Amino acid sequence: MASLPQYRNALQPQTTLHEYRIEQVLGAGGFGTTYLARDTHLDKPVAIKEYFPSDIAMRAAEGTVQPATTEREPDYKWGLDRFLQEARTLARFSHPNIVRVIRYFEANGTAYMVMDYERGEPLKNLLIANPRLPEAQLRRLAGPLLDGLRAVHAAGFLHRDIKPDNIFVRTDSTPVLIDFGSARNALGGETRALTAILTPGYAPLEQYSPDGKQGPWTDLYALGGVFYRCLTGTQPPDAVTRMRGDTLADGLAKAASAYSAPFLRAIGWALALDEKKRPQSVDAWRAVLLAAASGPAVPKAPPPAATTERTLRVERPAPLRLAPSPTKRSWLPLATALGVALVLGAFALAINHYTRPADAAPHDEGRFRAQVLQQFRAADTNGDGYLSAEEMRRFPFLAKEFARLDTDGDGRISLPEFEQARRAQLERRLAKRTD
Repeated sequence: MASLPQYRNALQPQTTLHEYRIEQVLGAGGFGTTYLARDTHLDKPVAIKEYFPSDIAMRAAEGTVQPATTEREPDYKWGLDRFLQEARTLARFSHPNIVRVIRYFEANGTAYMVMDYERGEPLKNLLIANPRLPEAQLRRLAGPLLDGLRAVHAAGFLHRDIKPDNIFVRTDSTPVLIDFGSARNALGGETRALTAILTPGYAPLEQYSPDGKQGPWTDLYALGGVFYRCLTGTQPPDAVTRMRGDTLADGLAKAASAYSAPFLRAIGWALALDEKKRPQSVDAWRAVLLAAASGPAVPKAPPPAATTERTLRVERPAPLRLAPSPTKRSWLPLATALGVALVLGAFALAINHYTRPADAAPHDEGRFRAQVLQQFRAADTNGDGYLSAEEMRRFPFLAKEFARLDTDGDGRISLPEFEQARRAQLERRLAKRTD
């Protein structure tokens, strides 16, 4: 049996920080240590992150943290200021897919941020057991992650370090963005090699240079890298290596048998080396990533039973050929294909209305979920990721059943609850047609 890791620079169990009592180390990296602690006032577990840049800091016998040398003191203080800035920014968020900072404070010559303790595990651990995740599961992760990232960008902030380690998956399978990279970005180039600051495969080219222009496209590249890892089972090639010989398209092409071509193309778009050729916002990428077909090519259905009714048949469009990251030039066939798909989808719905359900075209799950997401976001006027009773009034029938739809009893409707209600409505309509 493997022994537990020993964290020699960590605070000892039973150490107290204000009303918090340290219980154990949850993990440690080059810029900090995270502890499981107990809030002795509220008697509940919390996670506490301590600023501890191990390359330039040391812990004294009494537990205080200080720069290892006087030469490193300016770097240490600069990183400390950025750590506190990150804590202040995160404390403003109350979003289900962003780590929640309850409070932050300075003590022991360093700083701490206290966060909700979440039960689950990092996506990195899930990928050890299941190196490749199905497209349906990736879509379920993508929506909430993009919701959280959109809120971060709307506040004028970037994550800067999205990777499987920094996506925490709760026991109910919902994801949380954790461990923002502002403090380590502040120390980049001054204290460590860039390859130690960055995570190859998930960091775009602009993060390798202090003059690189970073923006929402920087985080989207990293998230695209996460999906690449999830669907290929391999680490995405790092940006510098891709400059010499790009194998990204080959990796995506090998996944074409298990994932839809539009979904793969959307991931390739986010992973474009040139930041100008990537989606420039979460909304731009979401529109392509989550509106794509929900799976690989569908096998042909068996011939319909003989019927006296006259029916029309619409063939599924041929799968789009996978291409490298879309450019302005490659948007034309993509837009054309999406337009054809929408026209055919509307035509199939019209056929479905005038024929028996047994002969109708199957329900398009991808389109349904995209419509539900669009409705939810339009109703979510305050952008908190939930619908209040007031916001639900735009759906009169559902508003009457608010208490029943609020399955977790938190006084608000989440996206999964809203989707479940919309799905039930659709199923009732289809059932009436069969009567």
